[in-house]
Amino acid sequence: MHKLLLTAALISSATWVVAADKPVDSQAAGATVVAEIDGVKVTRAEFERSNPARLFQPRNTFYEAERKAIEEYAGEYILERQARKENLTVAQLLDRHVNSKIEKDPSDEVLRVYYEGVDTTEPFEAVKDKIIEHLRQRRMAKIKTAYIQSLRADAKVLVRLAPPRAEVSLKATPVRGAKDPRVMIVEYADYECPYCQQIQPALDKLEAEYKGRLALAYKDVPLPMHANASKAAEASHCAEVQGKYWEYHDVLSASKQLAPPQLKEHARSLGLNQAAFDKCLDSGEQSQIVKDQLAEATTLGLQGTPSFFINGRFISGIQTYEKLREIVEEELGPPAERQKTASR
Repeated sequence: MHKLLLTAALISSATWVVAADKPVDSQAAGATVVAEIDGVKVTRAEFERSNPARLFQPRNTFYEAERKAIEEYAGEYILERQARKENLTVAQLLDRHVNSKIEKDPSDEVLRVYYEGVDTTEPFEAVKDKIIEHLRQRRMAKIKTAYIQSLRADAKVLVRLAPPRAEVSLKATPVRGAKDPRVMIVEYADYECPYCQQIQPALDKLEAEYKGRLALAYKDVPLPMHANASKAAEASHCAEVQGKYWEYHDVLSASKQLAPPQLKEHARSLGLNQAAFDKCLDSGEQSQIVKDQLAEATTLGLQGTPSFFINGRFISGIQTYEKLREIVEEELGPPAERQKTASR
């Protein structure tokens, strides 16, 4: 991920449902006085209306930590349940299914190669045992994670902890996909960011798989270290003026050719009015849109590219197709709920 240089549970034997806290009376919570300034009382609702993004990132950080803790708790519960099934303690269960699967320790030759990458002034023999133990722990963690995942496949764990959601404006933002989408993905990205380029195939795959249910919006966050990013962003909006935004966006994402002469050549290849495009690009006609979206990213507290809001849920950094798909599926809801929505 590229950094921005900008200033409890309900349990059955077959199904797990991890719920959030009891619903809060939002009207009462909004009326709570959070500050007094020269005798003027400021309610939570007033504060949040005037500072919609200020608390979002802290809340999202807390949500991610809380969700991780719930996921770990679910894993521990499933291990305990499996241990009872096999008449074992959890330690015995892990010995049988995890520890016994660990490969033998590497040879000294392999360990010395690993040692070369360790930042230490101690001799090899002094840290050899520590390296071996570190490798064992890493291997054990991987095998344990895989084992728990295999158990979870039958446990049907559903985490129903409500994520914080940001209100993201789509004003002057290109959108493609479903006209009335169940899932809206808003991407904040930089055409010169290699991680943004790397994730593009996953986004393309999602668009194809969820056609009719998903839409994608793109916002420009050209990073200061990328010499051609701002002009590439402007060029895409110059193409938008002529009705070819997404065609141009896809060319930039695929070609990675972003120097000004190349930007003009892309316009020519798409059959745009060359004179109008060149004038738009050279004059900076679309620069304000790019500046506004960059400022918006700063206000939302984004720390790098790519960053995503999926129905307002914040996802940061390079993501796998599987992770993005998991979130899309969560937003679509269980099959029964989807059927109800489709029949309305």
